[in-house]
Amino acid sequence: MKILGIGNAIVDVICKVDDKFIYQNNLTKSTMKLVDENEFKKLLSTLKIEETISGGSVANSMVCLSQLGSKVGFIGKVNDDDLGIKYEEGLKKENVQYLYTKKKEAIPTGTCLILITPDSERTMVTFLGTAGRINENDINKNAVKNSEILFLEGYLWDEGEPKKAFEKAINNSNKVAMSLSDLFCVERHKSHFLELVKNKLDITFANEQEIMSLINGKRFDDVINFAKKVNKLIVITRGEKGAIAINKNEVVECSAKKNLQIKDLTGAGDLFAGGFLHGLINNRSTRESLEKGTEMSSKVIQIIGARLN
Repeated sequence: MKILGIGNAIVDVICKVDDKFIYQNNLTKSTMKLVDENEFKKLLSTLKIEETISGGSVANSMVCLSQLGSKVGFIGKVNDDDLGIKYEEGLKKENVQYLYTKKKEAIPTGTCLILITPDSERTMVTFLGTAGRINENDINKNAVKNSEILFLEGYLWDEGEPKKAFEKAINNSNKVAMSLSDLFCVERHKSHFLELVKNKLDITFANEQEIMSLINGKRFDDVINFAKKVNKLIVITRGEKGAIAINKNEVVECSAKKNLQIKDLTGAGDLFAGGFLHGLINNRSTRESLEKGTEMSSKVIQIIGARLN
């Protein structure tokens, strides 16, 4: 297997809302908030559902890689319930090998409300459900060893069981990549993430906000200096400013595509990572990999949802 992803197995529930809804429910636009089952159900009861799709950050990247012709797999925890069955079917349909055997759990399959405002920004409210209970027994050691690259998401990192699952996977990997996932994730786990980026990861994906927060940077030059110093591959998306990859002393930039009909920014980072990794495992140059990532993210933001048909 080329790439094995491990992440939150989450079913996306997409709804359109206005800015007032975000404000009234004390949400911060374009970030992700974790809630319990009751709060989730309360919010959902007031909304009209546009679409329900299997999601999860790394799972979206794996689907992208599969669509580009790469052999990939995914490990993520679901319950043996309706959403869990739907989730597995969604991956199988996309030829992503699902390396987890679902069973009856006390907690339901994780769900994420994706609230799209008229400016195409997406604000997420996540009930992790059983996805957040992943533990080291859920990690297929041989699958990790037999993949060229292991791809993890910052969303999954939490003290206790998920952290042990992460460590087991990293300790058995050939090469490891991770996405920092979300500004709130970075702020919650800053010291751990910094340790991972410096010492455990071969490749780090982040957006400008996340990486600036991680290193407490004042200017973007601080990020470039940091990346050169850690001597790893760090890939950063910068919205309209395009994307940049710093690989040891090499700094490569790629501009953003212009004149796009943006509908929904959900999955932009996930598909960027998928496109970039596709370039990497096919021995493309850093520039070509950045261009592939940019092409895939440009496509997904012009549709609703985080997966291309």
